[in-house]
Amino acid sequence: MRKTYYLFNPGRLSRKDNTLKFLPVTEDGEEGTPKYIPVEGVSDLFCFGSLDANSTLYNFLGKAGIAVHFFDYYEHYTGSFFPKEYLLAGKMQIAQTSHFMERKRRMVIARSFVSGAAFNMTKNLRYYLNRDKDVNAQLTAIESFVEQIPLTNAVDELMGIEGNIRQTYYQAFDIILKDFAMDGRSKQPPSNEVNALISFGNMMTYTLCLGQIYHTQLNPTISFLHEPGFRRFSLALDVAEIFKPILVDRTIFRVLNKKEIQPKDFDRSVNSCLLNPAGKKAFVRVWEERINETFKHPKLGRNVSYKHLIKLECYKLTKHLLGMEEYKPFKARW
Repeated sequence: MRKTYYLFNPGRLSRKDNTLKFLPVTEDGEEGTPKYIPVEGVSDLFCFGSLDANSTLYNFLGKAGIAVHFFDYYEHYTGSFFPKEYLLAGKMQIAQTSHFMERKRRMVIARSFVSGAAFNMTKNLRYYLNRDKDVNAQLTAIESFVEQIPLTNAVDELMGIEGNIRQTYYQAFDIILKDFAMDGRSKQPPSNEVNALISFGNMMTYTLCLGQIYHTQLNPTISFLHEPGFRRFSLALDVAEIFKPILVDRTIFRVLNKKEIQPKDFDRSVNSCLLNPAGKKAFVRVWEERINETFKHPKLGRNVSYKHLIKLECYKLTKHLLGMEEYKPFKARW
């Protein structure tokens, strides 16, 4: 089974026969112990440190179908190397573009993304409400915002409601979390530990969705909720909205309440707070457990992972665009 590999340290990546050789290199130029990764076991690479590689290596990765995702010091996604697109189809491109261009059809899909995300947020809140966390006020407020979703006729209006839902939802984090406070959403840069985890987790979800979209006929640059001009792969932002409450927020609640990530796992400066390498590794370990966790799919009748679930969500959107089946967003049942 192919899996994701995370490169946290700077170094050199090269081809060694049919394996990938990663040689860690310190800031002083000292080389560490090389690590060898069989190429047939790699689905993609996440690079958080500076990576030295040449075109020979990328030709090798391209032929092996391996994507590489890059992130800067501040944990911002900066770009990806993808093998040659092999599934894009003209019919799908036309269908996707026409749904974006026609306001009514675009709004149907955009409203679905927001309603799916809101449902999964309330699912999280109900879980903690049943465990004596007083998040009833946030639940009630979100439900009133949700009632407005079907009434929207413009994307900016819908985005305003989505923003209100998420702001209200984040107010509950200070109630759910034991020893950490969020104190409102802050980003670029995050101001505290909770915001640092949200930013890092949201970036991981965006990149995961982008990788799954690549394996479908969808074009990741044509979106419906987010405007295509602002981010290159804006469809990944759309799909990520549905899965952030399930993947990111539940991971955050776990790692903080179970003390799997602690204050020592963050680097702080005057105006920012970021995960340090140890913190990133701790988060990614739980993240991998989460996205590879399986459950019995209610329609398929077989076990699927959350990672595969994102691809299934893309297939559902594909069927909607081709007029085969109405798109209904994934809503968590547990």
